Amino acid sequence: MKIEVVLTEAEIVQELGEAVEARDLPEKFFYWHPLSVRAWLALASEPAFASVRSCWEQLAAGVGGLLAPFNAAVPVISLGCGDGATDRLLLEAIQRAPREPKYYPVDASQTLLEMACAGAEDMDIETSGIKADIASPMHMVFASDAAESPKLLLLSGNTMGGFDPLDHTRHLAQCLHPGDRLVLDAEIHHEATAAPDADEAMLQFAFAPLAGLGVSADDGEVRFEHKRDESLPGLRMATAHFRPDRDLRIGVSGREVLVERSEHIILNFRYTFTREALHALLEEAGLQVMEEIASADGRYLLLVCGK
Repeated sequence: MKIEVVLTEAEIVQELGEAVEARDLPEKFFYWHPLSVRAWLALASEPAFASVRSCWEQLAAGVGGLLAPFNAAVPVISLGCGDGATDRLLLEAIQRAPREPKYYPVDASQTLLEMACAGAEDMDIETSGIKADIASPMHMVFASDAAESPKLLLLSGNTMGGFDPLDHTRHLAQCLHPGDRLVLDAEIHHEATAAPDADEAMLQFAFAPLAGLGVSADDGEVRFEHKRDESLPGLRMATAHFRPDRDLRIGVSGREVLVERSEHIILNFRYTFTREALHALLEEAGLQVMEEIASADGRYLLLVCGK
């Protein structure tokens, strides 16, 4: 198994200590610890995620148009690949085309990255994993340069919802060259159906990074808040935070961090979009929407973009 390491485990541990001290855990820490990986896999298997999977299945069923810019070889770079399950839907379709996919999964989680690599290798696909943090523009450019254009970039599982959408779409656009294709999905916000509370799987996922540091569910409470992001009409953000019921001493990176009862730790956030906001974000970044697939329940939208 070939994996190029841009983000080391030592760097992750150091950054985790700094994040706990800052009371704010970035996205990558929700997929790093084995407890987080287990919580993510459980969340991804929830029925609600079947609708986004259906979008990728529809794209795979009509993959011919997506592959028009490519010759025999199709480089596929998956930014935030997770376990690669969604990627493999498209990789299988590319093989049936028939074309030869070359797969470059990118993730900060060593465990998930190994799962993505192993799954593709079982399909006899040439695979080179990249352990990197796609929150870093430099890491994202490095990963996107793993193959020459034309190349196919993937961003699945509402991954873009875990980052500042204005900044992240601009950085994504900088990774694309003429002839490249970007496929991404996003969760669509509907005022009438927005759930005010998280289910048990989401609660477990949000709390998992703290559980990996020895914090117990009895030590406090995870709460969710929903609000508008006024930077662009049509953006909504759900934030999770942990409020301890007592003073906690959290051991991380060789030191103890005192978190007092009156404080709270920001766990993560997740953006949802109206269709209009999503299109506006991409167009402002200089990307052209070339194809659009909506899930049957209207909860997710998949877009194929180019420059």
